[in-house]
Amino acid sequence: MLRYYVVAIVAFAVDQFIKWCVAAFMDIGQKIPLISGFIQLTSIRNRGAAFGILQNQRLFFIVVTTIVLIGIIFYLYKIHRKQKVLAYALALIFGGALGNFVDRALHGEVVDMLEFTFINYPVFNMADVFIVTGVVLVMINTLWVSRTEKASGRSS
Repeated sequence: MLRYYVVAIVAFAVDQFIKWCVAAFMDIGQKIPLISGFIQLTSIRNRGAAFGILQNQRLFFIVVTTIVLIGIIFYLYKIHRKQKVLAYALALIFGGALGNFVDRALHGEVVDMLEFTFINYPVFNMADVFIVTGVVLVMINTLWVSRTEKASGRSS
């Protein structure tokens, strides 16, 4: 179990460190190109969820995220020995969710900084990257398990 918590803590720490750097060394609205024409750092604050929806719903996010984090802890304990890919995916989701949770709980907003410049896409942060990566791994794992069970004749 410890290895999954280490993954979650590393994801959380990376997210918090990058957010701290952006908040400490960039002005809000400042842009710094990383790869010209592809991605840049853009310092903004978001009081909502993905794509800026549900602005100023701090209590709602704190309650929902608390429930999700508790659920992940219980489910991770249940599956960690038999479903390692799913356990790593949940650890990434946990670390990312915890990063945004801490920001909302302490500051009422999250620091977003990653902006794709080649498409019109909302600015996001590393916590979002970890959450999305975890969700993609959950989907891949679900499809893999489903195909494996179907191929072995165990599906209903």
